[in-house]
Amino acid sequence: MTSRLDKYSNLTQRIIAAIIGVALILFCIVYSQWTYFAVFFVLCMLTQLEFYKLVGLDGALPLKFWGTITGLSVYTITFLVRAQHLDPRIYFAIAPIGATVYFVKLYKKNDTKPFTNIAYTFLGIIYVAIPFSLLHIAVFYNGTYSFQIILGALFILWASDTGAYFAGVRFGRTKLFERISPKKTWEGALGGTILAFCLAALMAHNFDEIADWQWFCIAGIIVIAGTYGDLVESLFKRSIDIKDSGSIIPGHGGFLDRFDGLLLSAPFISAFLMLFD
Repeated sequence: MTSRLDKYSNLTQRIIAAIIGVALILFCIVYSQWTYFAVFFVLCMLTQLEFYKLVGLDGALPLKFWGTITGLSVYTITFLVRAQHLDPRIYFAIAPIGATVYFVKLYKKNDTKPFTNIAYTFLGIIYVAIPFSLLHIAVFYNGTYSFQIILGALFILWASDTGAYFAGVRFGRTKLFERISPKKTWEGALGGTILAFCLAALMAHNFDEIADWQWFCIAGIIVIAGTYGDLVESLFKRSIDIKDSGSIIPGHGGFLDRFDGLLLSAPFISAFLMLFD
């Protein structure tokens, strides 16, 4: 697919890839809880593998297979507990699963910095798998599967990204965080904020899963945490001297490039929903 899109401009590639990707994700979310589980399971796996691949470019040796399996176990266990298919006590199984990384590293003779690489392995779980797992808080917010909150949050996130991109291109002058991301501007951030709150108003009007004020709080969380998520990922890429986390998504880069805002927004959204019910 990438080769077929190479003849188009970067913006056209972004639009085509976004339409296809968004349509697939929305269909899976709306269709059933199991298609929702499946699509984010795959996204979690691919994003975590991409993270470990990038860390490896900098000379680290994280346990890719072990870290990804552990991350997917956290994702799956959280889903099954929230869906009331498993007893919450199963969470205690996560600790011994995580502890086995030390046993595995004992037998890696070629690893000169085992604890550094153990840290990178756990970082992949914390940075990628846990945020994806926390999405289950939103879809089972009232005890049964409902796509309203996650659907609305994604629309707000995409609106924020889209508004920031086009406002930045058209009006961008004042640098937002030049040391980390030279292209980001305050004008772009303002455009993203305006469009995000417009979508929040639309979600509040059409969805009744949560109160109207909660939608605007979620929009605020997404604007702030999503922007920082983008900056954090830019900091990560700068630390290993690369431009994009990958090239699998035409016009968008890799999975980390596409979901960086979600990775930092998800923990704050889930905490907000649980603490301010």
